[in-house]
Amino acid sequence: MHIAIIGRGLIGSAAGRHLAKAGHRVTVIGPDEPADRRAHRGVFASHYDEGRITRGLDPWPFWSTVSRAAIARYREIEAESGVSFFTEVGSLMAGPEGSKLMNQLFEVRDRDDIACEVLRDAELAGRFGYFDFPTGTVALFESQNAGHISPRRMVQAQSAAAERAGARLLRCAATGIDEGPAGVTIATEDGPVTADRVLVATGGFSNLLMQGALDIEVYARTVALFRLEADEAQRLATMPTLIYQDGQGNDPYLLPPIRYPDGNWYLKLGGDPVDVLLEGEAIGDWFRTEGNPEVGAQLHDDIRARMPGLRIADWHTMPCVTTYAPDNIATLRPLSDRVSVAVAGCGRGAKCSDELGRLGAEVVLGNALPDWAHEAAV
Repeated sequence: MHIAIIGRGLIGSAAGRHLAKAGHRVTVIGPDEPADRRAHRGVFASHYDEGRITRGLDPWPFWSTVSRAAIARYREIEAESGVSFFTEVGSLMAGPEGSKLMNQLFEVRDRDDIACEVLRDAELAGRFGYFDFPTGTVALFESQNAGHISPRRMVQAQSAAAERAGARLLRCAATGIDEGPAGVTIATEDGPVTADRVLVATGGFSNLLMQGALDIEVYARTVALFRLEADEAQRLATMPTLIYQDGQGNDPYLLPPIRYPDGNWYLKLGGDPVDVLLEGEAIGDWFRTEGNPEVGAQLHDDIRARMPGLRIADWHTMPCVTTYAPDNIATLRPLSDRVSVAVAGCGRGAKCSDELGRLGAEVVLGNALPDWAHEAAV
C-alpha cells in the first residue's frame, strides 16, 4: 500500500518514519524551511526554532501519556538518524501551592508514577537561585527524561530515519487533494502524486489545504529571544526549562540558553496573554512579521521579574502559531476511507510529536486508537 503524508513537519515526519519502518511504501510531501521568512509566499511550519520544552508531567492525562511515549523513543530516533536533538537538562513546573493546575500535576505524577522532586520556597530558591518566585510557590522538578528539544533537528532526524527505512521525501508544497474510487491524487508544486491513502499533517495550514474541513483554530504566538554573552550562557548551563502556572490561567514558559544557527546563545520566553485568531492567508502574513511588539514588551518585563540578575546583551521577538482542537487534544481521525488527519498540537505538540505521528499512522492504516487517545482535555 502506498501512503502519502502531506506535511513534513514534526508530526508528518514522525508518521513517515513509523509507516516506512512498518514496511509500507511512503511518500512524505512538504517544503524545506524558507531561506527568507519575510519574503516567502508559501506555507510555513512552527518547527523553525531551536528550543521546545519536553517533559512527562502535564495537567492533562492525554498529553502526559503521549509525551512519555514519545520521550522514550528519542534516543532510538537519534541512533537511527545520526542526528541529535534532545538535551536532558530537566524540567521545572511551578505555581501557587493549592492552585488547580498544580493540584492536577500532582495527580498526574501519582497516577503515572512520574519521578520528580517537590520543592518549596527556601528549597526552590536554594536549588535554582537564578529564578525569583513568589512566596507560596511549589515546584515539581523532572531531572530525567525532560529538558528541551530542537524541533528543527528533530524533523531532520525523523526525515533521515524515514528515508533510511525506505520513505521518499518530496520537498515541495501540496496544493490540493482529489479523492477518487481508486485512490487519491495530490497536486503538488512538482506535479501530481497518487497514493492509496493520505495522512494530512499540515498543522496551522490544514484548512487552507482542506478547504475548511477541520474544526481547528490557529492562534498567533510571539516569543522573545534574549541574547546572552558566552560567559552568561555558561553560568546558566545547567538551568532547566521552566513553566510557571500563575493560578490565573497564564503559563509562560522559559528555556535555558541554547545556541542558535547564527552562533549566538539565546534564552527563550513565550506566553501570550491573549489569543489572537488567525484565518486563511492571515496565517502566512503573520509568519512574515516579527511578532507582536506589545507581547514582546510584556515578555521582557516577565523575564526581568523571573530572572532579575540575568545579563541580557540584546533581544528580539519572532512569530509562531499554535493549532487547537475544541477538545484540547490532537485531532487524529479519518475524514474518509482514504484520507485521515493528524493535526493540532494544542501548544504541546513538539515534545510528543513522535507519538502523535505513530497514532496518525495507525489511523491512516484503519486501526482503532486506544480509549485514552479520545479523552478530552478541556
